Amino acid sequence: MSIVKRAVGRLAHRTWAYLREAAALSPGSTGGYRFRHLGEGACVSFPLGAIFGEAWIEIGDHTLIGERVSISAGMGPGVDLGPDSIVRIGRACSIGRGSHIVGHQSIDVGDDVFTGPYVYITDQNHVYDDPETPIGRQWPRNNPVSIGSGSWLGTGAIILPGTRIGRQSVVAAGAVVRGEFPDHSVIAGVPAKIVRRHSPERGWHSPLLPVLPEEPQVFEARTAPAWPGPPATRPTIAGAGPC
Repeated sequence: MSIVKRAVGRLAHRTWAYLREAAALSPGSTGGYRFRHLGEGACVSFPLGAIFGEAWIEIGDHTLIGERVSISAGMGPGVDLGPDSIVRIGRACSIGRGSHIVGHQSIDVGDDVFTGPYVYITDQNHVYDDPETPIGRQWPRNNPVSIGSGSWLGTGAIILPGTRIGRQSVVAAGAVVRGEFPDHSVIAGVPAKIVRRHSPERGWHSPLLPVLPEEPQVFEARTAPAWPGPPATRPTIAGAGPC
């Protein structure tokens, strides 16, 4: 029985590996042609998440989209979203499994951006204008999102509408991010704030510590006390005259 189970197990694993490779989306696959751009060497792994609005989605060269990642443009399939791309993911990125990228106006992910699993990025949120109307029935608002090249988003990070993250930045796991953040920032917390920064002048530093100006050195001028005796008895140093 153990021999049969091992044989069945090997067959199942090989079959699953073949299906994963065959069903993944790539530039040469049938599903790949639906994207506005699916770059050379790019791969959308199988099993796929919810993917629609491909005509408004761009994925750069050699970018890997993990298993069960959902990428959507618009509210649903079959909607004309205009002439411009909505979701743009740069080259050589890696989007962790189970992540969601939900675009309605503009989501721009730079090159070499890596994310952990289950990251959520959206440029749309519901409003709370009318306190009597269910929030889910109030018309949402859009606000573009951009993530700078070379950045890393930790597991479970949430990127909300209107967020702009600079280059080479880190978003900690579980952070809820909204707002604008400069290059070389380390962002953490709920709501997220900058906890560290890097600058050429100061290196890595905490943004909470003020920059103290250098205090000028003050030298107190002192004069020698008057010699109490007659000048003729004042001591001298050889070759230097009177002290």
